[in-house]
Amino acid sequence: MEVRLRLFAGLRQVAGFKEKVITLPENAVVADLLDQLPSSIVGRTFYIAINEEYARRDSALKNGDLVALLPPVSGGSEMGSAKLFEITESPLSQDDILRRVSRPDCGGVVTFAGTVRGTTATGDGERGTDFLDYEAYIPMAEKMMARIGDEVMERWPQVKAVSILHRMGRCEIEEPTVLIAVATPHRGDGCFEACRYAIERLKAIVPIWKKENWADGEVWIEGPRQPELLGESE
Repeated sequence: MEVRLRLFAGLRQVAGFKEKVITLPENAVVADLLDQLPSSIVGRTFYIAINEEYARRDSALKNGDLVALLPPVSGGSEMGSAKLFEITESPLSQDDILRRVSRPDCGGVVTFAGTVRGTTATGDGERGTDFLDYEAYIPMAEKMMARIGDEVMERWPQVKAVSILHRMGRCEIEEPTVLIAVATPHRGDGCFEACRYAIERLKAIVPIWKKENWADGEVWIEGPRQPELLGESE
């Protein structure tokens, strides 16, 4: 059987390809596919997705599957005509995300904006950042953001609407790269806590990566290892 293997961000850069077709025996599992990885990415931390859902090394494969290998992320549903969970190359607007969650029964709306810093902390201290580049596995990223929205509304039942927007491509200093909005009837209904939860979960599970660009080089930023995505216990 044949499956498609797709790589992202730093994995793609190190391996030297974005996508290729791999031939495997019938009844193969993900581990059989991983045995064919180029030596340049063996030993690196990555997560596995089959057809846009996180998977494990013992997950079964079938002919035509799309298997994505995702480096640790750096960090949809719709209402009306505007998507609530969206990856976009267009500039982000707080007015826009407020309109997406605005409801007549909600008097409390909390927003979070993540913007590009002009400095980056490294092992050798801080250095100036020229700009950031963002890459995403878009269908899966929007699906994961919608899942975070579901988690928020399950944890805080008074939340009536959640929206998460994230940029792709080049982002300049002080430019918003992620916006989150949570709407509740009252400010004490969990909107502050829910907004914080959403950004922390986004940084953990949504397949979006950023590349720091400096005057003398560039590097893909990878976050901490997430045991839950590897099928490991904490």
